[in-house]
Amino acid sequence: MAVEVVYRSSRDLERLFMDKAEADRHDKMLELAELLAEVLQKAVPSLTEQQVEEAGIYMAKNRDVFAKAFKSQPDALSELLNAPAEVAEKAAPVEVAAPVEVAPAEPTKPAKAAKTPK
Repeated sequence: MAVEVVYRSSRDLERLFMDKAEADRHDKMLELAELLAEVLQKAVPSLTEQQVEEAGIYMAKNRDVFAKAFKSQPDALSELLNAPAEVAEKAAPVEVAAPVEVAPAEPTKPAKAAKTPK
């Protein structure tokens, strides 16, 4: 029987990742999206919760492009304008969930043979 190590995002319990770094990046993106949604909701109260959530996720996913645009390179946004329209995913609410306790599976290494004295 094979053992497979998977990582679960603490903010998106539906998604599983094969790489811890990828799961961490996804969590950080969702954290940024949540904060952006809060700011957008405060700035434009007429937006629905779903609209601010989708806008926050979109901005977080494209943070590098927005960062360039905010650093005196507004032409960087043309990259997003020329890209095909992203199909809006039905995003689960971005909430902090209780961490899931999953025992990490340590990779097993063969034991080293003891060195013999010379």
